[in-house]
Amino acid sequence: MTDSSDPTEPIAEATESAADSPGTTAGTTEMAADVSETAADVSETAADSSDSTAAPKETTVDFTRIGVDGDTVADVVSVLEGGRYVKGPVLERFEDRFAERAGVDHAVGVSSGTAALLLALRAGGVEAGDDVFVPGHTFFATASPVLALGAEPRFVDVDPDTYTMDPDALAEAVDGAANPAAVIPVHIYGGMADMGAIRGIADEHDLFVLEDACQAHFASRDGETAGAAGDVGAFSFYPSKNMTVAGDGGMVTTDDADLAERMREFRNHGRGDDGVHASLGLNYRLDETSAAVGLGQLAKVDRWNENRNLAAGRYTERLAGISEVRTPTEPENGHHVYHLYVIEVPERDALREHLAERGIETGIHYDTALHEHPAIAERVGDVDLPRSERLVDRIVSLPMHPAISESDVEYVARTIAEFYR
Repeated sequence: MTDSSDPTEPIAEATESAADSPGTTAGTTEMAADVSETAADVSETAADSSDSTAAPKETTVDFTRIGVDGDTVADVVSVLEGGRYVKGPVLERFEDRFAERAGVDHAVGVSSGTAALLLALRAGGVEAGDDVFVPGHTFFATASPVLALGAEPRFVDVDPDTYTMDPDALAEAVDGAANPAAVIPVHIYGGMADMGAIRGIADEHDLFVLEDACQAHFASRDGETAGAAGDVGAFSFYPSKNMTVAGDGGMVTTDDADLAERMREFRNHGRGDDGVHASLGLNYRLDETSAAVGLGQLAKVDRWNENRNLAAGRYTERLAGISEVRTPTEPENGHHVYHLYVIEVPERDALREHLAERGIETGIHYDTALHEHPAIAERVGDVDLPRSERLVDRIVSLPMHPAISESDVEYVARTIAEFYR
């Protein structure tokens, strides 16, 4: 599983155009940016979505790619041979380096992004009956920890350009709430929410601010890094994310030492350093082998993010002349890390079928507004979020990963142009 490639170009070029080589993997002969040649194809879309990518048996352009390099494999073997599999020095090193990169004092490794959100809400004092504000357009896991704690999710519509929480809609929702306690802005698709405006509202109403940064590893906006702009940040290392631990995993980040200590206890059955179980916790630990993979990924994620950004720029440039296509809007004064490249189009389902017939995988993130999932709708009743509800029928996620070639991007854009011609 070694990978000796380290191309000088940010994104590897194909030896043939994808249009001329059906059946190849993304049109490349080797993965760029140290992503392994043997990287597994995935059958699940990014961000834990249940929507499978639309593609025929012979895929020309992969939706995403996953892999680790030979050094990381060696690090994992070293952990296995060492015999220390949980609560060891590799996790501590991963946490320290992640905190340093995120620009915070503390990072706590946990078993998933969902666990990160749950532990953060518990540490922040969210209780049954509290109102927690979440955007209407996000993955289900943003709301499920709120429900698990017995709190009430209060849904906020999204900005029509960035798809992140609309601060004006948040202010209106908070004013109408009986027990406002916390807000969870989601940095969706890799672009940060307007944390300055959201934090201003939170400060006015004494709200706990939990950043859902599960799709935004080291994105930034207005000089702040994702995961460092609220009270706590929550990250996911699910395999399709910008960095992974080769399985499920997550991280919480904070500058608050007390919050960090509570989250460490909660992830380990409520047990403190003295061995006493002072609180009720469960097992949300991140193991040593996962941490070893995470360390290797962390060393490369900035380069991978730049590759994603370059690919996104190429998509935007090549799709600009198609009037039916609305390309992503980057936040002002921000650095988008493009976990996903999502466009808005009419006739979305027909376009996906057209792309699939030509070997191009796509996804939908997401096909149901958060408040309309049955598990939530039966509890919260009627909620009116017109922008979130409109998106679910119009959005499509195009292939995006660090190794996608320029010719792949051109092929995808050209195929979209053919559909709307």
